[in-house]
Amino acid sequence: MSTIQKVSVVIPVYNEQESLPELIQRTTAACQQLPCDWEVLLVDDGSSDDSARLMTEAAKQPGSHLVAVLLNRNYGQHSAIMAGFSHVSGDLIITLDADLQNPPEEIPRLVAKASEGYDVVGTVRQNRQDSLFRKTASRMINRLIQRATGKAMGDYGCMLRAYRRHIIDAMLHCHERSTFIPILANTFARKTAEIPVQHAEREHGDSKYSFMRLINLMYDLVTCLTTTPLRLLSVFGSVIALLGFLFAVLLVALRLILGPEWGAEGVFPLFAVLFMFIGAQFIGMGLLGEYIGRIYNDVRARPRYFIQQVVSSTHQESQEDEQE
Repeated sequence: MSTIQKVSVVIPVYNEQESLPELIQRTTAACQQLPCDWEVLLVDDGSSDDSARLMTEAAKQPGSHLVAVLLNRNYGQHSAIMAGFSHVSGDLIITLDADLQNPPEEIPRLVAKASEGYDVVGTVRQNRQDSLFRKTASRMINRLIQRATGKAMGDYGCMLRAYRRHIIDAMLHCHERSTFIPILANTFARKTAEIPVQHAEREHGDSKYSFMRLINLMYDLVTCLTTTPLRLLSVFGSVIALLGFLFAVLLVALRLILGPEWGAEGVFPLFAVLFMFIGAQFIGMGLLGEYIGRIYNDVRARPRYFIQQVVSSTHQESQEDEQE
């Protein structure tokens, strides 16, 4: 595998004005330790605070290695990262969150590991400083992904990761509306590795993943990874149908053996069976709705994101027609 000539760091930013100055300073300092050329792409995901202005000013500084990519509205973390991928020039791309919970100082370690010939280098957060709810939800999602994909990586939720350029190019050719980057990258990677990294408490603001967004993320993961739930639904429906048939035969037999008086008392078991069927139908309709909705979004083929402007020290261009 070719040596690394340039490293691109992609950081999605959404309402992080308080952490941005420290983020830029620490990321720049970490990249200056690299033995190769580098750049940092800050992608503003439709922030409503002063983040876009801070990013733009930092990118305009003479000799700056920063590039500010401004989206016209909020599209979500993974779409923002994909927008950054479309403008990288490095042959190794590193993603990093803007909240500083994953230290930028780990970047040289990721580059060193990728230099050993790995297509994707993931990270596992040590001594996580998140709430019990976040840690429990993360473990559940990781297990779900591992079972669905067969890839036994330990921490899919940590966005501090490194990807070779051919992996990025392959992902950019995918057109799913809902994209979970670590999983998508692993489908194209031949050699993957993970390294332990430090994890810090969030100093500014709140997490952008609320309870409902975590629920939505889990549904997205299930429906974008596999069609196994549909198969399980067919099996579940078949089992219920078989049990219902056997139960009906049992009720008829008991009525014939015990007489019509017993049959009147069988109303409640029938209601129980009915409710079981109704519950199964709702489960099935919900799953089918998820898949049909995903197909609908993909068929419409609307842009995944819309880039309003790209700013750097060498040029400033408005790209209001650029979309993906």
